[in-house]
Amino acid sequence: MLRALELGASVRDRASPNPWVGCVIVAAGGSGGGPAFEGASSPPGGPHAEAEALRRAGASARGATAYVTLEPCAHHGRTAPCVDALLAAGVTRVVVALVDPDPRVSGAGIDRLREEGVEVSVGTCEEEARELLAPYLTHRRTGRPFVVLKLAASLDGRIAAPDGSSAWITGAEARADAHRLRADSDSVLVGAGTVRCDDPRLTVRDAPGRSPRRVVLGAIPPGARVEPATSMCGDLGAVLDELGAQDVVQLLVEGGARVAHDFHAAGLVDKYVLHLAPALFGGDDALSMFAGPGAATIRQLWRARLVSARALGADLRVELAPVRTDARASERTAHRRPDDGTAAPDARAKGRS
Repeated sequence: MLRALELGASVRDRASPNPWVGCVIVAAGGSGGGPAFEGASSPPGGPHAEAEALRRAGASARGATAYVTLEPCAHHGRTAPCVDALLAAGVTRVVVALVDPDPRVSGAGIDRLREEGVEVSVGTCEEEARELLAPYLTHRRTGRPFVVLKLAASLDGRIAAPDGSSAWITGAEARADAHRLRADSDSVLVGAGTVRCDDPRLTVRDAPGRSPRRVVLGAIPPGARVEPATSMCGDLGAVLDELGAQDVVQLLVEGGARVAHDFHAAGLVDKYVLHLAPALFGGDDALSMFAGPGAATIRQLWRARLVSARALGADLRVELAPVRTDARASERTAHRRPDDGTAAPDARAKGRS
């Protein structure tokens, strides 16, 4: 299963909006098993991980065990159901890391396999699979993208000097990491103020992978380098509903300070990635990471779970996960996209691409 997880991670930047799944089929062959055959999700329209592993296994799949990071699908989409392929190939045991929350699957694949006499085990490396597939799981459960907020700042939490200059606070390694985050995301979002001040391209250049769809909150100035892009406005929840309905599984929010504050204050961020430079502005007149009112008392201080902290060249990369209350988790789940696939409420989006 660990190898299947590696295979899934290897296609993270090209499988979306499908889940990035890995599969390893181990042929029958004594107590140690026989040869192994591997597969990973293709881009949308291509074979799923199970189908690719079965193609490579051929006749060796009969009597084999399949290790797959997400429950095999049992419905017709762009491709035929993976459950049918596993049954036709004669696989006799399937080990699943995680049940698929997609309402078209959600246990149906496991039930079908068991009904046909296949031995099914569920939960092997479940936590690792849950972490790998977190954006997909969030999208399927809520109908909204998994929101990553990325900020680059000095160690005293400042993102720009009083005169507005902000270029290259962090180093080349941090910039490459930001481009990897873009490659892993379906869309990247900034405010119109950032476009006017910095004129960013928001493309992937310092890392392998595709460039995401660009989204700007507000009007896009003529001739901006961010084009082609989509201009959106209105309530952020409605914006997320609209993007989720358009198969945006992960949304990278790159700022600026007002946009970062508004996403944070509304509890809409699923992961925070902070690139912190060993530098200090040394005063209170530089621009803070968040522009807007914060915690009024120490009891209202926002606290997170520290996921990781590591050196990134000369800088520090800190990843945080929000500690959601049951109420907040229920609120996000309540926005789940209807099973009939109807669109979310209008976010007054204007396509510009």
